[in-house]
Amino acid sequence: MKKLLCTLVVMVMALTVLAGCGSSGSSSSGNNPAPPPPPPPSAAIESIIVGLDENFPPMGFRDEQNELTGFDIDLAKEVASRLGMEVTFQPINWDSKELELKGGKVDVLWNGLTITEARRENILFTNPYLANSQVILVSEDSDITGKADLAGKDVGVQKGSSAVEAIEADEATAATLSLKEYENNTEACTDLEIGRISAVVLDEIVARYYSTLKPGLFKVLDENFGSEEYGIGTRLEDTELNGKIQKALDEMIADGKAAEISKKWFGEDKLLK
Repeated sequence: MKKLLCTLVVMVMALTVLAGCGSSGSSSSGNNPAPPPPPPPSAAIESIIVGLDENFPPMGFRDEQNELTGFDIDLAKEVASRLGMEVTFQPINWDSKELELKGGKVDVLWNGLTITEARRENILFTNPYLANSQVILVSEDSDITGKADLAGKDVGVQKGSSAVEAIEADEATAATLSLKEYENNTEACTDLEIGRISAVVLDEIVARYYSTLKPGLFKVLDENFGSEEYGIGTRLEDTELNGKIQKALDEMIADGKAAEISKKWFGEDKLLK
């Protein structure tokens, strides 16, 4: 009987020791959890879709062969080449550009895109790369000499453009004219040429280009609706892509490639340094 009791005591003690060892091991593991696995590396950006207005010369437009060309087209191609990315150019309704970007139809807005505080709410901009202003374009024989002469006149403007904001910001002038919105500046300038409207408010870069194409037909007035700057836009969350574009553009400005492209389209280096 005593032998049996001793055997039972020994077994109970052994089980207690084993249980204690198991508890100690579990506690140690809880105090020193295994480190989490490292996050997977971010996928390399291999291609981008650039959204543009195909009627915005000389920034982006179709040539006589119906091919997309322009200053911003050349800049974007060079940036994509340096980043080892494929680039596709997608014409979009410029009035819906922010929706196109946010919805993923395009990755970048790059076509004379003016930086405004309102747009910053939905677009992540690079640093400004080109200066611009909103000017008044009229026929060469027009008697309009400034903003005051626009009173009672039909004035054309591209729908959704910064020209609309610029005119509305000048409340005194905006209250006196009749604003007519167009899908693009080409349509507005065509109506100006045939006399359906009295003036067009648009980007100076575009206005100068039209005036060069048709010498003696248009003139750009000295008075304007204010200065602005162009930037390249990505989605707010696409900080990596935005940073890569900015770095490549900075390198192009530093090594002279951007100036070369600018001189091709404007006859001078217009890039902001």
